[in-house]
Amino acid sequence: MRPSLSAAAPAVRDVVRLEPADVDAVLALLRAATATDGVRPLSEEAELRLQHGGSPGGRDVLATAADGTLSGYARFEGGDGTGDAEAELVVAPGARRQGVGRSLLARLEELAGDRPLRVWAHGDLPGAAELARPRGYERARVLLQMRRDLAGVDAGSRPRLPEGVQVRTFRPGRDEQAWLRTNARAFASHPEQGSWTADDLRLREAEPWFDPAGFFLAWRGDPDAGGTLLGSHWTKVHPPGDEGPEAVGEVYVLGIDPDAQGLGLGRALTDVGLAHLRSLGLRQVLLYVEEENTAAVTLYARSGFTRHAVDVSWRRAR
Repeated sequence: MRPSLSAAAPAVRDVVRLEPADVDAVLALLRAATATDGVRPLSEEAELRLQHGGSPGGRDVLATAADGTLSGYARFEGGDGTGDAEAELVVAPGARRQGVGRSLLARLEELAGDRPLRVWAHGDLPGAAELARPRGYERARVLLQMRRDLAGVDAGSRPRLPEGVQVRTFRPGRDEQAWLRTNARAFASHPEQGSWTADDLRLREAEPWFDPAGFFLAWRGDPDAGGTLLGSHWTKVHPPGDEGPEAVGEVYVLGIDPDAQGLGLGRALTDVGLAHLRSLGLRQVLLYVEEENTAAVTLYARSGFTRHAVDVSWRRAR
């Protein structure tokens, strides 16, 4: 979320799916906000739904100034109509403190109806609290971005694996179902990651950044002859300007099947992915983890990661 505190009220409209010209305008607004704030204003999921559409119940919300200029954007997710509604919003740098944030948030609250609403604030900038707290929102979830340098990583290292376990790279068109099944088990209690579908995976496979050579799967046995997928480490590379002036790697999804916990696979797969990112010449890597997931935070801290930034989910109960 971004601040907007003046009395001016922009025109606000919402649609099920934006026209291509509107998508381009929103993407330009996101780039401007990123350059100003040093943090991406929307999650990857929100950007994908902005560009490709989303689940039923979702809406794109646009705020425009009197001259028709796009001054703000929000993505609303209504889900199946039960539980909390969720949203993300951003105000154009040149339109802040002119009532844009308030107007977008008011429309999101109307779309949520009688349901609680959660709104993500990426970067936890001061303006988010200025906008949220007076309207009765409280901090509900905290997502940490942790980073580490890759200078000390050996690009040729091969970590020790449990007996009978081999690491192979992801094979598009062959490994999707096995990965989705293990991902769902590994993240059964996670509100977003554990519910990924084949469509969610397909969208990411179609993204320019997708590289199966950086998507590592740990198998016990032959994957084509009844082998079992125990866990995976999917890495990602952000281009320059996305997460900083240089390209930055990411521990995108690291998950271990509950039945494979205790084998040391989490650390081994982490090391495999970091070695790969270092082999690409990258100097830094990031990851996201729930602040309350102390086991994961501890694992990453032992691997050299430190706290870099914070995203906050603000929630208002109805």
